Amino acid sequence: MSTNSPNLSKAQRREAARAQALALKKKQEAADRRARVITMSVLGIVLIALIAVVAVLFIRDHRNNAANATDNNLTLSQLQPSQVPSTARADGGIVVGKNREAGGTELSGVPEVGIYFDYMCPICGQFEQVNKANLEAAIKGGTANVVMHPVSILDRASQGTQYSTRAAAASAWVAEKAPTTWLDFHEALYANEPTENTSGHTNAELATIAKNAGVPADVAAGISSGEARRTFAQWVTSATNAATGNAKLANPQSGGFGTPTITINGERWGGDWTDPSALPAAIKAATK
Repeated sequence: MSTNSPNLSKAQRREAARAQALALKKKQEAADRRARVITMSVLGIVLIALIAVVAVLFIRDHRNNAANATDNNLTLSQLQPSQVPSTARADGGIVVGKNREAGGTELSGVPEVGIYFDYMCPICGQFEQVNKANLEAAIKGGTANVVMHPVSILDRASQGTQYSTRAAAASAWVAEKAPTTWLDFHEALYANEPTENTSGHTNAELATIAKNAGVPADVAAGISSGEARRTFAQWVTSATNAATGNAKLANPQSGGFGTPTITINGERWGGDWTDPSALPAAIKAATK
């Protein structure tokens, strides 16, 4: 009954108004309860979804970390053959042949010069500039076996892109797929070396550098697609672990491994490589 009905007394109208207000209050409370139930249900669904996402990410990261931990403890001899460049030695070194090819024939009766380097190491770039001509002369003249050891100790300096590993894997890829262009690609990587603490080159940019250095387009495409990294990143990691764990390669001043590290007949050379005459003199002195 309407509270405005003329047949109601004043008291009845007040009672009707209270009843109407009570009904409205109950209706509103019911609506509020429904809203709370819906809100809590939605929040519950969202919470469950978030928990599921966190769980998936945790499991994925746990598996990745476990896999990485396992991979990082592998020696080169424990890797599957498909993961090791055919032009690399068992110790991770790539011998440069007389025709600048990767996986060249090792000569007998001449010293071996080992070079451990990181493609994001600016000092390695300086070493390359100072000593490249003399090393290439030794290679061409057959007066030394030059063995290159790409490693990745500076992934931390590429803003999370793992540039050192990607570049070294690209190098291994070219050594495997187009060995006659490998040294040209190696030199091009240093000619276009990114600055430390930048993201470095993308895979596509590495592929462009490769093509400009004479690497066939189909081989460069494997760098751009990430196949090179997927194939040889573990080899790079294992080679790096082997180098950093080798006490004979440690810098006696710091006690740790750094790049560039130069060896002559397997022994760490502590000479002044900034003097372009020093390394050739050391090679000559080591000649049997």
